[in-house]
Order: sequence, then C-alpha cells, then structure tokens
Amino acid sequence: MFPAFTEDQLAIRDAAREFALHEIEPGAMARDHASEFPTAIIKQLGEMGFMGMNIPEAYGGAGVDYLSYILALEEIARVDASVAVTMSVNNSVACAPILNFGTEAQKQKYLRPLASGEVIGGFMLTEPNAGSDAAALKTRGTKVEGGWKLNGAKAWITNGSVGKYFIVMAITHPDKGKKGISAFVLDADQAGVIMAKPEEKMGLRSSKTVMVALEDAFVADSDLLSDYGDGLKVAFNGLDGGRIGIAAQALGIAQRALDESIAYAKTRYTFGKPIGEHQAIQTYLAEMEARVQASRLLVYKAASLKNEGLPCTLEAATAKLFTTESAVWVCDRAVQIFGGYGYSREYVVERLYRDVRVTTIYEGTSEIQRMVVARQLLK
Repeated sequence: MFPAFTEDQLAIRDAAREFALHEIEPGAMARDHASEFPTAIIKQLGEMGFMGMNIPEAYGGAGVDYLSYILALEEIARVDASVAVTMSVNNSVACAPILNFGTEAQKQKYLRPLASGEVIGGFMLTEPNAGSDAAALKTRGTKVEGGWKLNGAKAWITNGSVGKYFIVMAITHPDKGKKGISAFVLDADQAGVIMAKPEEKMGLRSSKTVMVALEDAFVADSDLLSDYGDGLKVAFNGLDGGRIGIAAQALGIAQRALDESIAYAKTRYTFGKPIGEHQAIQTYLAEMEARVQASRLLVYKAASLKNEGLPCTLEAATAKLFTTESAVWVCDRAVQIFGGYGYSREYVVERLYRDVRVTTIYEGTSEIQRMVVARQLLK
C-alpha cells in the first residue's frame, strides 16, 4: 500500500507539481529542440530549496526527508526529465557524498552554494572504459605539495560544462587495487579541467552531458572525502538512493505518457468513434495503468525504507529495474497509440520516448540491477 504521507510531504509534492506545470512546462519543448540548459529554472529550484532537499538547514538546505524529495522529483520528471536529472544529480551524487563523508569545513564550504542553486554539482566516476565496472577506472592522482594533481578522462558527466563542484574518483595508491581509489571535491573552474562539447544525446537534450579531460587538475588535501582509499565506499554509499531517484524519474515520465495517451484516446476518432473505444487501445491503456501502479508501489516502498534509515538495497534495485523497463514500455505504447503523430516532435510523447530510454542505463544498467537483486536473494 502507499505510505501515509504527512501534510508536509503532500505540500512539497503539490508545490513541485505547481511549479512544474506553470514554470517548467511552458518552455520544455523549446528547450529540448534547442538543447538549451534551463539555467533560470535551476536557480528558481534552488531558491525553493529543491537543489538540496535533504541537506540540513544549517548548511543551506531544505532539511526535508527523503520521501519528500522523491515525490518532488517525480513531479518534476513528469513535466521535464532534463530538469529532473539536473536536480537529481545535484541532490544525490553531489550534495549527499559531502553531507555523508565531508568534514565540517567541507560541508560549510560546499553545501551552501550547492543547495541554494548558486552553483551546480556533479559526479565524476565513469570513464571511457570504466562504467559498470567502476573499479577499472584509470584516472590517477599524483601527490604534490598541499594536494594532488589529477590526470585522466571522465565520460558521460551530467552537469558537465555548467557545474562547478564535482565529486571525482582517482587512483591515489595504485599498489592497493580497489582500496587505492580516493574521492575528492574538485573545483571545475580551473585550467586543468577541460570540458568537451556537450554530447548530442537521443534524449534529455537540455541536460548537459560531457566528456572531461583532467590535465594536472589540482585538488587540495583538505578536499579529500573520507579517507584515502575510500573512493568506492563514497561512490557506492549513495547507490540505493540514486537508484530510487532514477526510478522516480522514470515513474514521472511514464505517468505523463499514460495521461497523454488517455486524453488522446478520448479525442482521436477512427471509424466513427474515439480510438479509446477500440479494444486494442483499451488493452494498451489497461496494461500501461497496471505497470504505472505497480511501479509507484515499488518506488514508494523503497523510498519509505530509505526514509526510515532501513536497509533497502533489494527494494531499490527492484524498483529501478521494474520501473525503468516498464516506463520504456509505457512510452513505447504511447507512441503507438498516437500513431504517426507520436513520431512527430510536435507531440510530447515523442520527447518522453527519447527521455525515458536512458533510465535503464544510467545509475546502474538493468543488467546490473538483476545482478544486485539476485545477490540479495541468495546471500
């Protein structure tokens, strides 16, 4: 069953919904067509407290619970998944590692500007030959006076070219294998951080994703997160929350695809009657509704467990696996229901179809989620 939401949680959900409908929706299609980053909207989200939702007020955040964050993320994704992924990355893999592993000085220095939307953050782990196999990364950190010089290449970095502070993983002690990887907070506004041209992606086109070259990029000793060798610990600590967040994004996209399909089925006529009266379309709509309902149960269950500080690795991976794959199917059926119009960029289902496809890939592919689920069942 759905969790019993508090008045505060419902208020946050409703605020996100209203903002999405009135401020984000009007320009979503144009931004997608132009691959335009939503700078003004992100600043507004920061002012509303949505860029650091789980960050305590003492560090400039909204100080709300995790379930509130998931509800807000779902509403934003329903309207514009590009805005949602920018918000998600800033919250889950930029702010959260600093909150969970940072020193008091790091929290004071980095969290306030990140949570307020003054600057944007991101996460640099993936490399051209190290994605699902995170331990295979090659970026090296060489010790110098006062800190480390980083050299290497990072791939598929969300918020690259628009972000300032990034959590970056590098090998600092090569002789220690996986335990030789360390995590730092990197200021991208320096000569040694070279952002390539944003990727020409299939979807999420107004979110910026880039390759990054690190050429003697400097990080101070004081910017180390946790301890030397704790890089993978820092990276993996937020996996459950990240997976639930991606599931919430996929859920928002799927809900919008279903809503659009229902409205279209009522107004589009063929053979003298609305297409919603044809059994084939009714079958699609029924299956879409079932998958969206099941996905919502899984997402809210996983989010509720995390909200209570309880183990949720199995539930998070299951929610991510089922919801993202279901969302891809739902959006595919939406395009089918719209027929030729569904293939046109003038209709939102075309954008939804493109945006949803990556949800089965990032923050752990479906194949990785199946491995995680199986291991949890068999341990």
